[in-house]
Amino acid sequence: MNIKMINTVEALLFGSGRPLRISEIRSLLEFDGVTAELSEIKQCLNELETRYIDSSLEVVEIASGYRLQIRQEFSPALSHLWNERAPRISKALMETISIIAYKQPVTRGDIEDIRGVSVSTQSIRSLLERNWIKVSGFKDAPGRPALYSTTKEFLDDLNLKRLSDLPELPDPVDNIIQDENHQTIPQAV
Repeated sequence: MNIKMINTVEALLFGSGRPLRISEIRSLLEFDGVTAELSEIKQCLNELETRYIDSSLEVVEIASGYRLQIRQEFSPALSHLWNERAPRISKALMETISIIAYKQPVTRGDIEDIRGVSVSTQSIRSLLERNWIKVSGFKDAPGRPALYSTTKEFLDDLNLKRLSDLPELPDPVDNIIQDENHQTIPQAV
């Protein structure tokens, strides 16, 4: 494998500031006068993964492509570099994005039916501003409500490649009782 090509792919991932698809990497290499097959670029990415095994960096494939990032276990050390705090995600916002992620496409009414409370306009707006959700169409129903789906940016921010990488939902428990020792026991209905 050509070390110059591996290092060029590494430089592209390091300098891009966003995930790159293999086809994008090939186009960027061609601008540099390097002709490469997609399989050769994939080999370069595999070489970089091997190079970073004992490093604080890693090459990760996510929904939008490949990116070079700092391993999760080193993120606490970086938190001292930035004074600003990421905005916290409220429980309501977390419930809303979870419903959209697992049940998409859904309407605001669908979300309200599942949550049992109304969904604030601010929650939907916040998710749209973060680019975690998008309007993917309109339901053929009175009022033509918007259908919401998650975006690639949502998957990227969660370090996921596809929706099927989301954790499994636990089985719902309809009735919960406690025994004489105050232990919680799910009760079948």
